Amino acid sequence: MNKQLIEELKTKLESQKEALAKELSSFAVKDESLENNWDAKYPNREHGNMEEEADEVQEYDNLLSIEHNLELRLKDVNSALEKIDNNKYGVCEKCGKEIDDERLQAYPEARVCTNCKK
Repeated sequence: MNKQLIEELKTKLESQKEALAKELSSFAVKDESLENNWDAKYPNREHGNMEEEADEVQEYDNLLSIEHNLELRLKDVNSALEKIDNNKYGVCEKCGKEIDDERLQAYPEARVCTNCKK
């Protein structure tokens, strides 16, 4: 893989990392005791009736699901950036073959090649 492509993908990954962290911080706080962990804030509205409290629980449940998905994406982005720093980027974690440039351009945090993804 050529260095120019790696630099382009690194820039893209760093941008994704920033965007994911920004999105997470809009409804969650970073857990300082656990690396790469965020905690969704409970949407507590003062003096609500039972119906509003039920809505809060549903909203919180939705936020937990979104938080989990964003954390997983952020973990993959961080892993890809670490691999770039260690000169191990673009290698399939399952078969050890090089991941196609086209796949990495579309999904720079890819951990496996197209064949192993199936």
